[in-house]
Amino acid sequence: MTSSHPSARLKPIGFSDLEGWAGDDHGAAFSAFRLSAEKILASPPSTKGLGLSGDALVGPAEAALRQGSGTDADTARRFFEHWFVPHRIRPAEGGGFVTGYFEPEVEGSRHRSERFPTPLYARPIGLAEIPSGADRGSVPKDVTWALATPDGLAEMPDRGAIQAGALDGRGLELVYVKSLVEAFFIHVQGSARIRLAEGGSMRVGFAGKTGHPYFPVGKVLIERGLFQPHEVTADVLRHWLDTHPEDVPEVLARNRSFIFFAEIATTDPDLGPVAAAGVQLTPGRSLAVDRNLMTFHMPIWLSLDIPLDGISRGTAVERLMIAQDTGSAIVGPARGDIFFGTGEAAWRQAAPVRHAADFTVLVPRDAVEGAGRRGT
Repeated sequence: MTSSHPSARLKPIGFSDLEGWAGDDHGAAFSAFRLSAEKILASPPSTKGLGLSGDALVGPAEAALRQGSGTDADTARRFFEHWFVPHRIRPAEGGGFVTGYFEPEVEGSRHRSERFPTPLYARPIGLAEIPSGADRGSVPKDVTWALATPDGLAEMPDRGAIQAGALDGRGLELVYVKSLVEAFFIHVQGSARIRLAEGGSMRVGFAGKTGHPYFPVGKVLIERGLFQPHEVTADVLRHWLDTHPEDVPEVLARNRSFIFFAEIATTDPDLGPVAAAGVQLTPGRSLAVDRNLMTFHMPIWLSLDIPLDGISRGTAVERLMIAQDTGSAIVGPARGDIFFGTGEAAWRQAAPVRHAADFTVLVPRDAVEGAGRRGT
């Protein structure tokens, strides 16, 4: 079966066509998939634009949980080969592209102070994603979230307005960090682990957003002629912002999208935060995808012709990952963001990653065979 979508063509291939397949640590990928399995059985994911059935993941999820944890690499490889069929993703325009992200680990406080003046905000009551077909009132068409009021939907203040104090006095401050720049990068990553001045730590994760269009602020540096597009990596942007504090509010305000957070509890401190798919992220095995196109929890074989620090040791990247997260900047059928872990080391590994990549999604065999039967 060859399936298609306006944004991409999915072509079935064999596992023998996946260069490096036999050499991957499938046990690590299986552990990440087992985390997804519990979520799948509780609530199968919605089928997204590429047409990959969320319901078809139920069988593999049940089998994964029956098989148990601690599955060795060979057994895990056979599991994926039994339950899935690889399909190469061929985008209608351009090629595949991958970046990296991480969970920041920063200092902070539950109380505002001179040292920690910048708040991360909780989601305002009544703020929600705008349902399809809703009466938007005066909310612009490119705004995807809005505040429910007695008079209908209302547009939220954007980043620039919030930085200027639009939410002051509403009791939404969740925790305070050192600077606008530090808060901004927590927004970009969607989560953080915060070492509290009062003692202990807390984790925060994505809870909502203003819904304004995302704008990559690195483009501001390109517009000003300071860098070429290929030079603007996350670490370059962070350094420039840290060394130009007078420009920070204006530059950050160009990205009108603003993120709200909630304090989250996690069961395994060695894993990352709970992500959009409802599971804790696994460093090097969790992949953020376009939530409008790719069904959550799908296994994805990622191939790059260069090594990545923290992923491969001097060799090309050929690795099975699980679609467990998303992000505003992750747009397209062959677009991914690799989760590298928590803290400074993960940041250094993730920041330089901006590379072409090939994507192959493992489609549940029941979905493939079912489609074949419907076509006969």
